[in-house]
Amino acid sequence: MPELYYWIATYIILGLFVGYFSGLLGIGGGLIMVPVLTILFEAQRFPAHNILHLALGTSMATILFTSMSSTWQHHSHKAVNWDAFFFITPGILLGTVLGAVIVGYIATFYLAVFFVLFVYFAATQMLLGFKPNATHDYPTRVEVTLAGMIIGCISSIVSIGGGVLSVPYLLWHKQNLRHAIATSAALGFPIAAGGSIGYILTGHLKGSGLPEYSLGYIYLPALLWLVMGTLLTAPLGAKATHRMPVDVLRKVFAIFLFVLATKMLFKLFV
Repeated sequence: MPELYYWIATYIILGLFVGYFSGLLGIGGGLIMVPVLTILFEAQRFPAHNILHLALGTSMATILFTSMSSTWQHHSHKAVNWDAFFFITPGILLGTVLGAVIVGYIATFYLAVFFVLFVYFAATQMLLGFKPNATHDYPTRVEVTLAGMIIGCISSIVSIGGGVLSVPYLLWHKQNLRHAIATSAALGFPIAAGGSIGYILTGHLKGSGLPEYSLGYIYLPALLWLVMGTLLTAPLGAKATHRMPVDVLRKVFAIFLFVLATKMLFKLFV
């Protein structure tokens, strides 16, 4: 019983931390959550070939709740561009389901390498403060569908809310930073919805020896307590976006991501 309380507390603390930064920076939290969940699932002695897939699927399902909570706060500040949201969502839904299906056919080692490389890419983008020039007007239906599919597919594979990709895309199309972050947070919901469905189906079809209380590649006990934490802090983070130096915090967050990714990479080759 004491061990059960330990894992509950650990998941809640992780959820509190991830929820706040998800709301603050417009990311889904997977960049932090996936590496930490792999460590926690390994400590719980889950089958090695399922650990990363379970971490990705559980993180993706958590984003469902994080995005709803933070989006409400952004909406209350009239920061979400709902026209852009509904325009890009169909492509995102297609891409996220495709990405989750692809994950089921990638060996754990190669999936981990891809995830680490993506974290390095995302952290570098944050650290350098990359912002594309706002040179493009409203996109065509074909362009936005393809962009949504790419954002959704990659987001699903690495289990993020898409902010690393969707925020630059929205900035490119002349959205200001705070509106881009808010709209990205809202886009986390269709990304998480499509991705979660994909991880459930893929886990049922491809998963073997999954731990008890798993729904495909989603580990429900972890999901429950992670959500409890994220729901408390995601609105606080989203509210803080409108009064804190987001660019400075992004750089600090980027350094933390470099550390997590390097630790994960080291474990792959040692």
